[in-house]
Amino acid sequence: MIEAIAAEGRAHAALLAGDRDGARATYAEAAEKYRRSWALAPPKSYGRLVGLLKASIIGGTGLSAAEEVRDELREDPDADGSPVAAYVRAVAAVAIGDDDAVPGYAATMEKRGDAFERTAAALRALAAGDGEAYAAALAAIEADFAARDAHLTGVAIADTAVMLELLAAERGIAARPDSELVPVA
Repeated sequence: MIEAIAAEGRAHAALLAGDRDGARATYAEAAEKYRRSWALAPPKSYGRLVGLLKASIIGGTGLSAAEEVRDELREDPDADGSPVAAYVRAVAAVAIGDDDAVPGYAATMEKRGDAFERTAAALRALAAGDGEAYAAALAAIEADFAARDAHLTGVAIADTAVMLELLAAERGIAARPDSELVPVA
C-alpha cells in the first residue's frame, strides 16, 4: 500500500509537470501496486480498490479496471453496507455506463459524510447527465482539496476531481475548472 501511494504521488507529479506519458506509465505502476496490495489485504480494505480504480482512470485504463473491481466486489458480502465499497462501485458503474446502479451506491456513500457526499453528488450527476449539478459538485470537491494542508500522496492535486473530469469528458459534460489542482486537458 505504501509503495502504491508513493507511485501514485510520482504519477501526480508527472501529470502536474505536463509529462502525460510518464504519468500514464506511473499510474499503471501504481494501479498494479494497489492490485497486489488488495490481494494481500485483510477483508474490507476497499481503499486499495479506490486507489486502483482512480489511478487506472487517470492513467487511461479505466474501463478494464472498472470491470475488475466490479467483479471483485460482486460476491463480497461485506461490500454491501460499506461507503468505501459503494464509492468504488459507483465510480466503476459510471465508467462502465451502468448509470442505473449509481444512485443506490451514492446513497450508501453519503452515510460517510463530507467528501463522500460531495463525490456521491458528482457521480449521481454524471449518471443523470446533469452538467450543472456535476459542475457544482466538482467545484465543491476542488475547493475541499484546495483547502487541505496535506495530501495522501504528498502531492497537491485534486485527484478525485481529475478522475471525475475524465469520466465527465467521456459524457460531454466536463466542467473544466480553472484550477492547477485539476490538470485535465
